[in-house]
Amino acid sequence: MHHHIQIGGTAFEPTVIILLMTASLLYVLAAIITSRKYKPWPIYRYFFWGLGLFCVAISLVGPLAAFAHTNFVGHMFGHLLLGMLAPLLLVLATPMTLLLRSLNVKNARNITGVLKSRPIQFISNPVTASILNIGGLYVLYTTDLYLLMHQSLFFYILIHLHVFLAGYLFTISIIYTDITPHRYSHLYRSVVLILALAGHKVLSKYIYATPPSGVPRIEAEIGSMWMYYGGDIVDLALIIILCYQWYKATAPRIIKHTN
Repeated sequence: MHHHIQIGGTAFEPTVIILLMTASLLYVLAAIITSRKYKPWPIYRYFFWGLGLFCVAISLVGPLAAFAHTNFVGHMFGHLLLGMLAPLLLVLATPMTLLLRSLNVKNARNITGVLKSRPIQFISNPVTASILNIGGLYVLYTTDLYLLMHQSLFFYILIHLHVFLAGYLFTISIIYTDITPHRYSHLYRSVVLILALAGHKVLSKYIYATPPSGVPRIEAEIGSMWMYYGGDIVDLALIIILCYQWYKATAPRIIKHTN
């Protein structure tokens, strides 16, 4: 790849750091303050939120981000962190639940009204979320968009933002750990998840055989293998969580009788 933009000399990295620090601080403050009125916010959710933001940070700022900008293997590490692991961790931190319990009744109802709207219902449908997530990756790696991303700061920011948001949207459409007004059956979500995972695997094999524009073949081969096998960890976590939720929803309840 040639003519890389210099991210380090722009306001991109400082802006990312400020936004992530702000998100971290607001989350902690909201959790502490609301814990005085409601039941204590679980400690593990602080952990998930912090680790999720850390994954976002190292994929966009620092040595890994610099490596990803010049090497496809590094880019794929960043993809796994930004588009798969970070969304899963942040979803497990249930930020929407925390937001709603931080607001007064009127504002909380307004937010809930937005979540119940038809546009949100459309994009939160597992099929739509899968197309935005996996389909977006096909567009990125099978066109010149990947090469353009490293030559234009606008496309660099836009694509990374899409990768993260699409990954987050896909995650919340599959596992219902946070507030989800529009719910679909476990069977429906399972079928969509299987198809999405298959699409991800097929794309990784395509990259191995047909490197994206400007990517040396050796980098494409190694990067595609990381995409194929590295994504299995997050995929397995999604499968386990979904199956556990399905089991809890359908398991017979044991009723204790007292004399």
